[in-house]
Amino acid sequence: MSRQVDDAAGGLVTLGETLGLLVAEDIGPLALAHGMRLSMGGAESNVAIGVSRLGVPATWIGRLGRDPVGDLVERHLLAERVRAMVTRDDAPTALMLRERRTGTSSHVSYYRHGSAGSHLCPDDVPDGVIEGAGILHLTGITPALGPEPAAAVREAMRRARSAGVPVSVDLNFRSRLWDAAAAAPVFRELAGGADMLFAGDDEARIALGIEDPAGASPAELATALAELGPAEVVVKRGRHGATARIDGAVIDVPAVPVAAVDTVGAGDAFVAGYLASRLTGRDVQERLSTAAVTGAFAVTVPGDWEACPRPHELTLLTAEETVHR
Repeated sequence: MSRQVDDAAGGLVTLGETLGLLVAEDIGPLALAHGMRLSMGGAESNVAIGVSRLGVPATWIGRLGRDPVGDLVERHLLAERVRAMVTRDDAPTALMLRERRTGTSSHVSYYRHGSAGSHLCPDDVPDGVIEGAGILHLTGITPALGPEPAAAVREAMRRARSAGVPVSVDLNFRSRLWDAAAAAPVFRELAGGADMLFAGDDEARIALGIEDPAGASPAELATALAELGPAEVVVKRGRHGATARIDGAVIDVPAVPVAAVDTVGAGDAFVAGYLASRLTGRDVQERLSTAAVTGAFAVTVPGDWEACPRPHELTLLTAEETVHR
């Protein structure tokens, strides 16, 4: 992962809401937790950090409150060498609480209504930033935040397509923000404007209007999503790997076996590995294999983005030696 970015000096550009994150230090009910760890998280900034860790320029655009949590988010982004194009807002930075109810499951509560990030609007996107990008990355989360964030996503996509900048979309359904019926037409709209589309199998079914969980195989889901417009579709399947349909070919991607500690952020890390590889001119097989590795890294430690690997670490999960001196 040492090649120069081929598509543009701007690398990846993304926009959306990043939240302060409080994670219970103990496993069990949140009410019995003895302490909380403060960090940050957000699908788009997770991807930006993952791409930056792999040596590719990344830019995040968003709104933060004039508060200590907003300061923390911006500080973390800058520390990870992500160019943060921040508009400060009188509303507070959103928060999420994560309860580790069991050793293998988590529960997330959001406090984001009326937040700074929900005020994101088209005017927050500086002229020339998207036009100079190698890839614009968007998610299905931002349109769910309200009319203005949805308008910002549509304007960003319009600018990218006008400038010939490839568009990546990760559907990222959030049931706490909207229901499947409201999300479905927006997902189809986003897919229609995307060059690269990422979705979990449940998100693919929402976009395609398939209610039966067993109604289509991953390959059939990827093919149906590709018919909406994108040339590159990846259906993410967690510990079962992924199924891609790229330029007409269907490819199964095996998962990298690891002991999972925290599965949150795995999908974002997968996307980051794929997009960083694409920006550095890698072929399809290498993009997908790198994505599988970066996704696996994400589940090895607690946190949304903390485990994202650097280029020299990509072989660690498959190395026979467990101690490196």
